[in-house]
Amino acid sequence: MLTYPLILMLGTWEIVLIVAVVLLLFGGKKIPELMQGLGKGVKSFKQGMNEVEKEIKSVEDDVKKEEK
Repeated sequence: MLTYPLILMLGTWEIVLIVAVVLLLFGGKKIPELMQGLGKGVKSFKQGMNEVEKEIKSVEDDVKKEEK
């Protein structure tokens, strides 16, 4: 049995309804602030992932040097 993320199971009208509810709850003025915060969070997450990848590569390089 396959399970899909909820967003893949949503149709157009469901997404429109969700957007309308978000607009009603937060208002038009708060949406840009929320999106800016979300963007900063995504940027921070990507930077953290890049740092982890660099650290892993560094450790792999150190292990290769020790094997030689």
